[in-house]
Amino acid sequence: MGKRAHSIYVGSFFVVGVLSTLLLAINGYQYYTTPLVDRFFNAQNSLLEPSGFIGEGLGVLGSLMMIVGVAIYMLRKRVKAFLHIGYLKNWLELHIFLCTLGPVFVLFHTSFKFGGIVAVSFWSMTAVVLSGVVGRFLYVRIPKTIQGQILGVRELDELGRVYSRKLQTDYHVDDKLIRMIETASDYTQLKKETLHNSIVFLMKDATHMRRTLRIFGKQLKAAGLSHAEIIRTKRVAKSRMILARRIRLLNVMHRFFRHWHIVHLPFAIIMFLIMFIHIGVVFAFGYRWIF
Repeated sequence: MGKRAHSIYVGSFFVVGVLSTLLLAINGYQYYTTPLVDRFFNAQNSLLEPSGFIGEGLGVLGSLMMIVGVAIYMLRKRVKAFLHIGYLKNWLELHIFLCTLGPVFVLFHTSFKFGGIVAVSFWSMTAVVLSGVVGRFLYVRIPKTIQGQILGVRELDELGRVYSRKLQTDYHVDDKLIRMIETASDYTQLKKETLHNSIVFLMKDATHMRRTLRIFGKQLKAAGLSHAEIIRTKRVAKSRMILARRIRLLNVMHRFFRHWHIVHLPFAIIMFLIMFIHIGVVFAFGYRWIF
């Protein structure tokens, strides 16, 4: 998938998600803001209540989206037959889309009214979504190949040397400027690999990177490079520095990503368990929607 196709792919998820949420909120605003005791007399009640045509449909659609979102990502990640079908990051993006919009539909299915065991499922779902946001933050900071395979320190070091050689051979950057970038890319700066130290390091490193790239750009301009050449060269230098940052944080992110599963997985299991119980009870009481 090319860069433009990927932008359209991700952008379509964003547009569909936002428009769907806005449409549901605007269409049902009057009903959802009506006090619970008065909703029975609202003209939209037969459509938007949890057992209504739209309300129940949102529950079915939202549940299916979450089930499919989890299933396809797990199959792509765990089953050998699916390992080379597309890039893992694209499947992760689809997983995030389905497992974000699905809970939104379920929320509208409840008409913002939930209690008892369903409330446990709802708050578990909320915890899954929020922990998923954290998981995404951690995941994108773990260096991977384009196929989604996690890289080790040795492979990352070699990639860093490739960037340095590219600056020297392809863009004819002199040794002094290369040493400046490599000094700024020193990933031994973080002494204690804790989450607090890592966050502080990221904040300081971002400022340091911008300052270094600004000086680097001025030096390239003084050397007579064109504006387009400066942009391309700075892009490679920035990639070199970002790579060093990720090497430095590799162990920290690995450790916290493992801890993240301790939170994310149990809440997901609780959510799906109660969801299936809820669906079973609904069918036992004779609700079939369009089936």
